[in-house]
Amino acid sequence: MPIADSSVPSTEKEYVLFCDESDRRGKFYSNFYGGVRVPASTMTLVNDALRKAASELALTTEIKWEKVGPGLVERYEKFISVFFDQIRMRRVFMRVMFTHNVHVPLLTVEQREVSYYLLYYQFLKHGFGLADLPIHASPPRIRIYLDEIGDTKEQMANFKGYVKGVADYKAVRAAGGIILDESDITEVRSHDHIIMQALDVVLGSITFRLNDKHKDKPPGQRVRGKRTIAKERLYRFILDQIKRATGKPSFNIGISTGIYGVENGPWSAPYVHWCFVPRNHEMDHSAVKPRKNNAPLGPT
Repeated sequence: MPIADSSVPSTEKEYVLFCDESDRRGKFYSNFYGGVRVPASTMTLVNDALRKAASELALTTEIKWEKVGPGLVERYEKFISVFFDQIRMRRVFMRVMFTHNVHVPLLTVEQREVSYYLLYYQFLKHGFGLADLPIHASPPRIRIYLDEIGDTKEQMANFKGYVKGVADYKAVRAAGGIILDESDITEVRSHDHIIMQALDVVLGSITFRLNDKHKDKPPGQRVRGKRTIAKERLYRFILDQIKRATGKPSFNIGISTGIYGVENGPWSAPYVHWCFVPRNHEMDHSAVKPRKNNAPLGPT
């Protein structure tokens, strides 16, 4: 699908950000956050396409990465291919953020207690390219749907108030600004949103591979279980879809995606990974994966 002329103001009035999170602590990588940005004008098209696929594939219960097994993997592949069709058509824009355990953040006690929220804020503030917002006829409204976090009302109230400040970020205002009210930041159940279910599967696959869960074996067993093998198959299918969507045949899931030279790249790129590196950190080289010969740091 051709990309719209960036010199012509967009008439889009609203965007929805669906967000999810995965492992807060993993063997090599931690703090996984995933999200998709969907223009309100394409929301119905995306939902209809995904619901139709789920119905035709007899996926009648919530679609989740943790459910993947031999009996579901082929149907999940077909469902995810429809999701990536939407990405290739620029109806959906996906972002993934994570940290590498080699970078140990130097935090105060207070920062450590709220580190999960601080990182989530960074993801929302920078991950979707709001500072590279193209010209709009008027500032668009941003609605943020967070998968249920399960923390206290007080913690969530503080977090929402903090996230609301993204609209006041200097770079966002310089790009034309957005409208983001606290009432537009909502916890939702992924069961009720088919887009979040697709997001869960893709994010789960990245978490699975980066932390070498494809090598897991049941206790006392010498070979991998059938579910692990099925999940690795689905991960490889998803990686192929990512390569097609980005046009990067050597896409490396363990590093930040290069988008230099792409106009409004942080905003307009269809699919992006961001390996977040804390400004103040020390190195823990024991967290680096063993490498074979001269293999790249991140798995491909």
